Amino acid sequence: MAEESGGEAADKAPGPSQKLTDITLDDSSVVRRSPEVEHERAVAIYDLLEENSFFPVGDFSGPYHLHLSIAENRLLWDIRTEQQDSLGVVTLPLTPFRRVIKDYFTVCETYYDAIKTASPAKIESIDMGRRGLHNDGSELLRERLEGKIEIDFQTARRLFTLICVLHIRG
Repeated sequence: MAEESGGEAADKAPGPSQKLTDITLDDSSVVRRSPEVEHERAVAIYDLLEENSFFPVGDFSGPYHLHLSIAENRLLWDIRTEQQDSLGVVTLPLTPFRRVIKDYFTVCETYYDAIKTASPAKIESIDMGRRGLHNDGSELLRERLEGKIEIDFQTARRLFTLICVLHIRG
């Protein structure tokens, strides 16, 4: 689930208040994750906090803290101020994401296996498919958040990585 740069440029330049300054994941149901997944989680969070665009729809002022969790087949976006005052919870059904996440996991597994023994051309081919699925998941996320939270493409990519991490059960 590597996070790579590239893709579209930011749709709008975020002001200092339209950003995430903290993000946490609900790890209560996770038993154990591989070192590769933990690395991807850490990189996605680091990159997200370094550069992001996060505009909750409404009369809100950031910067924001975000807690992501999954409950009852829904992705919960608990948005708070830096002082931990609640600004609300955005709920997204997970069903629209299931296929792309499943396909993404399958290609990631193939990619991690290939980097051990496959030729550079084969690895590059698998990686292109992996990035394509990651882009698909990122665009789907932006579509599903429309009218709730505006995010740019790179922010969506990093958040999609974190959604995939939340799907991994021990």
